[in-house]
Order: sequence, then structure tokens, then C-alpha cells
Amino acid sequence: MSAFQTTDFVIALFLALRQQGLVLGVGELLAVLDITDVSWQPEAHEQARLHIRLVWCHSPAEEQIFDDVWAATLARTRQGAPQRVDEHKPPPAPDDRAPADLAEQPRPEALPPEPLPPTAGGAAARLEPLPFYVPFAPAPIDDHLELGSYWPISRRQMAYAWRYLRRPLADGPCDVLDLTATIDATTRSGLFLGPVYRRRERNHAHLVLLIDQNGSMMPFHRFTRDLATTAQDESSLEQVEVYYFHNVPAEHVATDPYLTTSIELAGLLERCTPETSILIASDAGAARGYRDPERIRATRTFVRQVEQHTLLLAWLNPMPHERWAHSSAQVIAGLLRGHMFQMDADGLSNAIDVLRGQPLRYH
Repeated sequence: MSAFQTTDFVIALFLALRQQGLVLGVGELLAVLDITDVSWQPEAHEQARLHIRLVWCHSPAEEQIFDDVWAATLARTRQGAPQRVDEHKPPPAPDDRAPADLAEQPRPEALPPEPLPPTAGGAAARLEPLPFYVPFAPAPIDDHLELGSYWPISRRQMAYAWRYLRRPLADGPCDVLDLTATIDATTRSGLFLGPVYRRRERNHAHLVLLIDQNGSMMPFHRFTRDLATTAQDESSLEQVEVYYFHNVPAEHVATDPYLTTSIELAGLLERCTPETSILIASDAGAARGYRDPERIRATRTFVRQVEQHTLLLAWLNPMPHERWAHSSAQVIAGLLRGHMFQMDADGLSNAIDVLRGQPLRYH
């Protein structure tokens, strides 16, 4: 089978399969023409059949249709295209003239093309374009694909960080064995008189947590809620107070996240001592990305009020540090002498060091 005949066979097979309902498009046809060997012969057709079937068939049912159409198309190709014969015209008689005499004869004029034969319904067949199908090419799926998201800090990291906020004081029950004191007492007396006990230490840390609610902080409610619950339920802190505000702690702060009930800020600060730790969680205007002079002035007033009672003040900002530039957060961070930190594992550790009055561990 020549290259031209091979292409003809593939096209004939393609059209026959489309008539049988297989969804094949130009892309599939060109793909098979690219892989078809021009020297392929009908006598060795099995390998070509398998290759084409792999490209065009997607189910066992389609493979069965393909095999049937392949066999029929291959049989017609081996027999050759039938020639049209005119039943009313006798076959031409053999011509005894010499080839030279035949060459001198004038060539007959080209006859007009014969009309198409009528179909079974009596109407002449019409040439119509075949419908075009866009080949389905599914995109590869990566099993390890993960959606990227900004996750400031996990609940587990919060619970672990609160362990470092400690103010131990030995005022608990006297039930802890002091092994060193027991050995010293036995050495001095020369005999064992009994164990020596000391008082149990308790964590007397007092934490006041002020959380910004609503507005630009709504996307971070999940993290501020975890920050409050881990401090209250998953830490050894003796006293944890959680209050809420919107944008800036003003004359009143709310006692619930819905901002429905409130107390005076002055009364809250009166209960604070120099050992009280105050942690603020707010974006400080970094989420919207602009500077608000009124917000900066109100925050400065609040910071000055807090510093009259305690210097253990830190700020957690859920926005990335690079988003603070040219916003209110950049100025407010300066008011806090650099004690504003990004809400991640290192930032929370730094904030707790400030609340303990210790030097920063991470820079």
C-alpha cells in the first residue's frame, strides 16, 4: 500500500467510525496520520490496527465497533474501488490500428461530469460538511496538589508558646520533696530524721488579651479565637482576661466577641499591676494599606494610658511584616518601640518574651 493509499485508508476508516458514533475530531485524525507508517501493507496490518485503536478507542464497546469497521474497510481496500460501467454501451472492440495512427487522431473533447446518482429517496445526494468535535484532553491531576493559603500560626504552636509566660511563686501546698535539703539535713545531723518538703510553685502570671474584632480583622477571627481559647483553656496561666474592641481600644472595651456588652477601659487598667502582661491582637490598619492619622492618635493615647500601669505591652499583627509599610501599622509599631510582631511562631515567642520582661529570643 503506497503512502497515498495509506492516507486514503486512514481517512476512510476515520469517516466510517464517525458514522458509527465514535467521537473523533481533526486532532485524532492528524495524530493517527503522524504515527502511521507509509510503508505499511495490508498483509501485516495487526500492529497498525492496535496502534490506531489505542488512539481512537476509549472503551471495550468502542474497540468492538472499531474492529468491525476496520475489517470492512480493509476488505474494500483490498478489492479496490469499483469502476462505473454503462450497461447500455457495448464494450469497445479491440483496435487493430498502429500506435502511430492512434496518435494522429484528434483527442475528444472533455465530457461534462455526470450527475450524481439518485439516492433511495429519489433526491440527489448533497455534499455536507461533517460535524466538528473538539477532542477531549483531560489535564493531568497531581495527587499532591495543595491549595496555597496564608496560615499565620497553628493552634498547637499557640498552646506551646503560652508555656513560656510564667511567673512562678512558691505559695502552694508544702508537698514537694526537696531532695537537696533532705540530704543536707541528714549530713548535718548524722542520721536521717525525715524528708524535707517545700511549697509547690504556682504560675501567677496575669494576662490581659485585647482582640480587634470585625472590619478588616474578620478574615483572622479563626486565629484570634484560637489565641484566646488556648490562653484560657490550654495554659497554666492563673488569670486570663479577654476583651474585644474595634480598630482602637477607646473608653470602653467589650467583654464578648459580638461587642454587645462593655466595661470602662479605665476600670480595667486600674486592676493592672506592673507585673500584668497586656497583649493586643490587631492589624493596626495594615490590611487596608493606608495611614489614618485619627487612628494613630487614638492608639497613641491608649498606649500612654497602659504604660502608666505596666510596661509589659506587646502587639501581634496578623498581616505579614512587608504589608506594614506606608500604613498606620508602621507608625504604631514605632510607638511601641518595636514591640509589634507578626502573628507567627517566632512573633508570638517574641511577644511572650516582652510580656515576661525578658530579652527577645528571635530577631
